[in-house]
Amino acid sequence: MDRHQNTCQHLLNTGREILAARGFSSVGLSTILQQAGVPKGSFYHYFKSKESFGQAVLEDYFRGYMENLAARFGDESLPALDRLISYWANWQHQYCGPEGLRDCLVVKLSAEVADLSEAMRLTIRDGTSQIISSIAQCIEAAIAEGSLPEQNARQLATNLYQLWLGASLLTKLHRDDQHMAHAMALTQELITG
Repeated sequence: MDRHQNTCQHLLNTGREILAARGFSSVGLSTILQQAGVPKGSFYHYFKSKESFGQAVLEDYFRGYMENLAARFGDESLPALDRLISYWANWQHQYCGPEGLRDCLVVKLSAEVADLSEAMRLTIRDGTSQIISSIAQCIEAAIAEGSLPEQNARQLATNLYQLWLGASLLTKLHRDDQHMAHAMALTQELITG
């Protein structure tokens, strides 16, 4: 059972790395299998198609992302406002840190797969909705603590998430960190007033 789970997870991890860097359409199954060191027959034991594999990669990505958010936003040793700012600072660091630009699976695949795969589109839609809901809950906690004024938490969470997705895309296009810096400045302005 462990070997089965390890092989499947290894394929998902390898796929995530490759898809985040190169996209879905431009990568053939043979590239994924070669990098993972897994035979084709084993792949089809876990996934019925490249599309079902792509969907599984996205589901695994969002599962990990939500676990990270639960830990970050659930850390009640910090005020909710600090948890929010920490989330955005981490995003900025992950995207423009010392290791250079890192690709975001949502930014990389959203536009590409929206017209290619309904299953993958829905997985990204549902995953990003969960992220926005989690951000909104942290905003609600900050409002309850009195560190944010009363407002529509879901709308603010949606606006901020859209801002950061856009900044991530522009960062990829321009290959500099100015859009992330702008997103952080605007986020702080929107959150702290």
